[in-house]
Amino acid sequence: MSTLTVLLVGLLVLVGYFQNAVTGFGGTVLSLPFVAMLVDLKVAVPALVVQAWVAGLMVSVEARRHILWREYLKLTVLMLAGLPVGIWLMALMPERPLKGFLGVFCLLVAVYGLYRPVPRPSAEGGALKRALLTALLPLAGIVHGAFATGGPLAVVYAARAIPDKSLFRVTLSLLWLTLNSIMVLQFALAGRYSGDTLTLSLACLPFTILGFWAGTAAHYRLNEVLFRRIVYAILILAGAGLLASVFRR
Repeated sequence: MSTLTVLLVGLLVLVGYFQNAVTGFGGTVLSLPFVAMLVDLKVAVPALVVQAWVAGLMVSVEARRHILWREYLKLTVLMLAGLPVGIWLMALMPERPLKGFLGVFCLLVAVYGLYRPVPRPSAEGGALKRALLTALLPLAGIVHGAFATGGPLAVVYAARAIPDKSLFRVTLSLLWLTLNSIMVLQFALAGRYSGDTLTLSLACLPFTILGFWAGTAAHYRLNEVLFRRIVYAILILAGAGLLASVFRR
């Protein structure tokens, strides 16, 4: 892996985890599509899981007094139900269909995000709506196990349950810390942290830390609606680029 490739990946990680520190989610879903154009997906995912773990740890420590433990436990238990399925799919499936699925997923997330850049809590729909939103969480666990990008699906539920943006941010960050601890351990036991993956994981850490500090400062200052619209517009380009790479001969 060339020095230029590592530097480009690091810059993508910096942008992704700046965004993650601002909102509490989306660091991997923003950076992974672009990183996957530079390195193999099965190198990119374990390396980015390390960055997500570090980012989750830093936000959880920085804002630990504001964690909503009841919602954290609900999110964690239900997403854990799907996590092993996603990890199994990631190990089983070849690169091409995985990239295609990720590209489609990114486009769907981006289109929805442009339509509703800041998810709104809602009291409408009663028990049935709550049940449907809760049912998304095991699916979010599957997506997270495969790509470490289950955030958008979890956010559909969490935005209703946690309307305050700062409580939302830290509670989700602790969720990612928990899930990614399992994924880092699983990847380590499978021998995935060696060679290019280990190099990339370590080289990206300074970019992740810088993104955290800048994003935390910006969390209380940025126009959140404008910021998220820009993020989702970039995500459309990423998803389209991934799909183009799948169909390119």
